[in-house]
Amino acid sequence: MVMKASLQLSVGTQLTMTPQLQQAIALLQLSTLELRQEIQQALDANPMLEQEEEFSEQATTEQQEADWEENIPSELSVDSEWSDTYQDVSSASMGSNTHDFERDTPSQSLKSHLIWQLAMTDFGSSEQLIAETLIDAVDDNGYMLQPLNELRDGLRQQQLGSLNQRDIESVLLRLQQFEPTGVFARDLRECLMLQLATLPDDTPLLIPARRLTRQFLEALGRDDRRLLKRRLGLNDEQLDDVIQLIRSLDPRPGGTFGNAESSYVIPDLVVHHDEQGWHLTLNPDAIPRLRIQPDYASLIKRADKSQDNQFLKEHLQEARWLIKSLTSRNDTLLRVGREIIARQIGFLEHGEEAMEPLILADIAETVEMHESTISRVTTQKYVHTPRGVFELKYFFSSQIGGQDGDSHSSTAIRARIKKLIQNEPAKKPLSDSRLVELLGNEDINVARRTVAKYRESIGIPSSSERRRLR
Repeated sequence: MVMKASLQLSVGTQLTMTPQLQQAIALLQLSTLELRQEIQQALDANPMLEQEEEFSEQATTEQQEADWEENIPSELSVDSEWSDTYQDVSSASMGSNTHDFERDTPSQSLKSHLIWQLAMTDFGSSEQLIAETLIDAVDDNGYMLQPLNELRDGLRQQQLGSLNQRDIESVLLRLQQFEPTGVFARDLRECLMLQLATLPDDTPLLIPARRLTRQFLEALGRDDRRLLKRRLGLNDEQLDDVIQLIRSLDPRPGGTFGNAESSYVIPDLVVHHDEQGWHLTLNPDAIPRLRIQPDYASLIKRADKSQDNQFLKEHLQEARWLIKSLTSRNDTLLRVGREIIARQIGFLEHGEEAMEPLILADIAETVEMHESTISRVTTQKYVHTPRGVFELKYFFSSQIGGQDGDSHSSTAIRARIKKLIQNEPAKKPLSDSRLVELLGNEDINVARRTVAKYRESIGIPSSSERRRLR
């Protein structure tokens, strides 16, 4: 047999995670306080950057726009899960301004974050019960330590007698797509594999990193480099890079929840009303405006290969990328925020009882982004409205159907339950069954168990306890 060498040409497209694109994605998930700290660090490190004296929503000068010669897309792709591997930056205030709100803000627990994502996901009634049970079984680090067969036996006693192991595993696979990445893992190996699965396929040495995690994690723990190099076919430098990639993952994905006691809240967006209707704009006091330092920029000579000139060129490019990334972040935040507010005009005008049902997929489809992107954009991003300051994800709530096809949001139902209880006879508190009847009269059809869950979530005791307290 004669072997002939040949050349083959193939054409394809793929997303390359350049450092600049990674930076843009990372900035998107930062809160305002975290972003201000990042900007301050950039100002301290890069002589080509300077802060404009006054905050403004106007774009940088036309000269700066003309100077931007970069390859960043006009609309950044923010659907990659790469930024899930970034560690949060500790919050720090950069001085006072009139749009800062200091308040005791209990940090969100991991389970409440998972429950919120569950409400935004399309599950059937039996799947919903399985998912709630799995969330209850997650520990503070994000792991599932209770065996699935034990959970199955418990669920079979709760109206799901025909439940099998495959049904639970199917729901678990969907829950493992929740954030933070790696949650719902049953051991360290699965936790790391879930995080590696979200990295772009062109990540260097990703395949040996996955194989090491899947097959040789114990050898890594023993630091048996000889075995790892032989079994993975790597040299010392490649093995170091693989180990570094694995060590960049978070072995306790739930550990970042529930640590802060209080924080400053700086609204990213502001809602106001005039004779033309409701409008949403960026908070001009939230983030300082950056520009290229003109004196240093004028010193750059295109043909000069000196060390000083190269230093200025490199910092100029970094400055341009940062400014472009900040612009993209603001544009994305505005697009998502305006679509949310457009759907919740009833809340702005009439309060919680007029809140419309809204899930991540609704906004994602409209603005043509991935649901995970919407989740990032709405987490730790706040809007100042005439009714107060709210996190953007507050405006999302699950849907409850009515008899005539109308639907109601869970937030609106909670508000209605609260109002009914506030107006109940002092000597005869409304039971959950009676609340179900009253809501049914308003074409809000919910189960007694759901009413009890909503009542408890807003901190209202049962009717017997309310009677005793009075």
